Amino acid sequence: QVQLVESGGGLVQAGGSLRLSCAASGSIFSIVAMGWYRQASGKQRELVASITSGGSTNYADSVKERFTISRDDAKNTVYLQMNSLKPEDTAVYYCNAAIKNWNRSVGSYWGQGTQVTVSS
Repeated sequence: QVQLVESGGGLVQAGGSLRLSCAASGSIFSIVAMGWYRQASGKQRELVASITSGGSTNYADSVKERFTISRDDAKNTVYLQMNSLKPEDTAVYYCNAAIKNWNRSVGSYWGQGTQVTVSS
């Protein structure tokens, strides 16, 4: 099995910064891609940013130029640096990883979510 453990959420004022971390552990042969999603109250879960094993990144238009996704392969960890935060960034942020297991199957895994609240 694979576990994703997130950290770094919290309460911040508009214009502030937060850094989210997500560490993967367990039956991991390789990590294909990792990403961050968010779900605001009453809204659908949406992709915020993703990064592939090759380092290619993808961002939602609403966070471009403000958020940066990165990964540390040695630690099986993905980070989301969030700058210039806005109240509309308030949501529960979820880590997702596409992981190839030792039996070579690829599974999609989710973290438990971490709350980010941006006050105006």
